[in-house]
Amino acid sequence: MALFEIETHAHIMIAWADDREGAEEIARTHYPEEQILRLTKRPRDVWVISKAHLGIQSAATPCDTARECLSKAKGDKVHAIRLYMRETGSDLHEAQRAVETNMSLGW
Repeated sequence: MALFEIETHAHIMIAWADDREGAEEIARTHYPEEQILRLTKRPRDVWVISKAHLGIQSAATPCDTARECLSKAKGDKVHAIRLYMRETGSDLHEAQRAVETNMSLGW
């Protein structure tokens, strides 16, 4: 069995199926009124959602801090990373990840 990602207008389903046709049948069974927009066989046997990419952070809420730093830096990513490091004490890698994640989420 393989893991498939099935996208319709309203849903993204993750399902195990023997083949592409089996994945299509799963979508038709559960959401018969929806058209399949995209069906992709996942390259691995797990599907991972990055919590950082979704903006889910620890109790310290660095998401808000990163957004403030981006605002202060007027969108200059490098300057925002420096500000984030100074305000949170994070290392370069953590600061870059926080700032870039918030940029991708449309700070």
